[in-house]
Amino acid sequence: MKPFVLPEFYVPHPARLNPHLEYAREHSAAWAVRMGFLDERTPTGELLWPADRLERMELALLCAYAHPDCDAEALALVTEWYVWVFFFDDDFLAKFKYTRDHLAALGYLERLEQFMVEPGCAAPEPANPTETGLLDCWTRTIGAMSAGWRRRMRASTHNLMVESMWELDNIARERVANPIEYIEMRRRVGGAPWSANLVEYACGAEVPDRFAGARPLGVLVETFSDAVHLRNDLFSYEREVRVEGENANMVLVLEEFLGLPTQAAADLVNDLLTSRLKQFEDTAEVDVPLMFSEHAATPAEQLAVARYTLGLQDWQTGGHEWHLRSSRYMNSGIGTGPTGLGSGVARLRAGSRIQLNQYVPPPRTPGRLPVDGLHMPSEAAVNPHLTVARADVPRWLADMGMLDPAVGWTPEYVEGVDFAALAALMFPEGTPEELVARTRWCTWGTYANDLLSLVYRPQPIAGREQLRRLASQLTGREAQALAPVERGLADLWRDLCDIAGDSARERIRAALLQLFESWAQVLENETRGRIPDPVDYLDGRRIAAGGTLLTALSRLTESAALTDAIADTSVVRQLENSAADHAALVNDLYSYQKEIEYDGELHNLVYITQSFLGCTRDAARAIVVDLVNERLHQFEYLVSEELPSFFADYQLSEPAREAVLAHADALRNFLTGNLAWHSGTARFTETTLRERRSTPVRTGPVGRYVSALADAAGRKSRRSGASA
Repeated sequence: MKPFVLPEFYVPHPARLNPHLEYAREHSAAWAVRMGFLDERTPTGELLWPADRLERMELALLCAYAHPDCDAEALALVTEWYVWVFFFDDDFLAKFKYTRDHLAALGYLERLEQFMVEPGCAAPEPANPTETGLLDCWTRTIGAMSAGWRRRMRASTHNLMVESMWELDNIARERVANPIEYIEMRRRVGGAPWSANLVEYACGAEVPDRFAGARPLGVLVETFSDAVHLRNDLFSYEREVRVEGENANMVLVLEEFLGLPTQAAADLVNDLLTSRLKQFEDTAEVDVPLMFSEHAATPAEQLAVARYTLGLQDWQTGGHEWHLRSSRYMNSGIGTGPTGLGSGVARLRAGSRIQLNQYVPPPRTPGRLPVDGLHMPSEAAVNPHLTVARADVPRWLADMGMLDPAVGWTPEYVEGVDFAALAALMFPEGTPEELVARTRWCTWGTYANDLLSLVYRPQPIAGREQLRRLASQLTGREAQALAPVERGLADLWRDLCDIAGDSARERIRAALLQLFESWAQVLENETRGRIPDPVDYLDGRRIAAGGTLLTALSRLTESAALTDAIADTSVVRQLENSAADHAALVNDLYSYQKEIEYDGELHNLVYITQSFLGCTRDAARAIVVDLVNERLHQFEYLVSEELPSFFADYQLSEPAREAVLAHADALRNFLTGNLAWHSGTARFTETTLRERRSTPVRTGPVGRYVSALADAAGRKSRRSGASA
């Protein structure tokens, strides 16, 4: 008996078949034999891929549907890439997912990395079919591609392999991932970003380097990836969960976390898939043209991005058609859909019942959100100079003009919120002068955030201009500070420049510019009434909440042995990101009532999860609580397990090791103190919220095109001002 009936899928574009299918099928089958794939055996002695297994998977058919326009040679090579990646996945499963030999698995993956070499460089001698196949595909592909593409392809292949370790870790812990964590990890390390890189090769249209990291292109890849992975989870549930015992499947994740029966979980996964496809369309139709306009893209650049976008669209439709036909998946009982005149309308029916959640916010449930189940990482300590910092706050705010009734910042409000306590809990060992400076930064950042939410959300043009003016305070030139928020930043920046060296100053300046950019994106979403997807939100939230800035500031008082080179390593970055995520999501839990009920905002992970998963507030809260605790677990795991290996691998000196451990202690103080402050501050109590209630009133339209209209109006206004 099948675990569920496959839902009706939203397929907005008809699939097309490459005419060179048979050529690719013959060449890839012969290639698999040459690489030794059909001779490899499992640890039990059985053939990993019997001769008929590759034929039944129909990988050439997948590539012919996914890349309908490329020539015969390109289609054959792309097909061989897919034969390799499916063989790798099955080989890794056979060798390690059942034995759970973590160290051997890590060595297997680390050796594979050595076969993605630059042109002209030598690779090791392959020792198994997986290594042989990767080296062959890589060598034949890179000659036609740029250094930028090679860098992206190497990274996505690395991430695809790392996914296997993440799945292995969850199996070893007998843990089913949190729904938001699952989407995040599949997007980061799943196969779809890897497939998107091959789309560039197959289309003969590389994404221009200057746009490869642009937000609209990132959203295209992210929504493409989500849809590919969610579709695969629906078709592969029976094999992965029921047969192979895996737990990395979104249907299973929703069963576990939302308590849904299998059919309801599958239907919800299909709704999420539809939402991702619609967001892809929205980005291609609105955000990509805006990007072209903003950056003056040349016709050649626009054509390359357009061909790439079409290639992603073809892959999405073609991948669906292949899933319907491959023996690898559960696909009985579902038709291939109507054909002929008018069939396109029928293909859209499934999507017509799913409104784009990004523009249809869920109900704003009133009342305080219960916050329980959070694990306290350690006992919070308090800086002994707290009274000094408390005395400074009202004086400094008054001097800067930031006691502002427009945002509810009265002396009484500031006293109840107690920003000095926040700094003292996060920074328990600083001197009086250091604590005063840290308190001012915390106070200024919160004031700026409130200003954007309560004053500039209804006035997006003025809000963008304010953010530009804030950035101008960091140029090194004496920019005139007009508004209180500018005066506060200018004062902080002058004090910082007096004590920080060039490297530290540039590091903090970069963190501030990132902060302003993240605030601009929040303002953009609020202007358009757009609810961000949860993974995109998480990436920006750790910056928008100030975690990146506070981490940069903390290094001012840390050992010089923590060099930029050490701080930029993966394990240290992961430590910082897990701490910043923990702090930001703690804020989302405690500030839910303030942000959603009182301020009318959209940017809160509990609320976003309600929208993304279509679940209740309580279910969304439980998911976010689990995510916060998992970030803490990740932090502690990195400290206890990863840092010792990092020290040995990099042969760090004793002072450098001590500096890294001290940095980890500072990050632990940050997340511990942040949680302690949130549980005691008056900022989020209902009494405080009622006293300072100020619901913004939108003064203009909202919707998907509003941002472009606002930017055009702003440019016209600035031109008029310049000519006056």
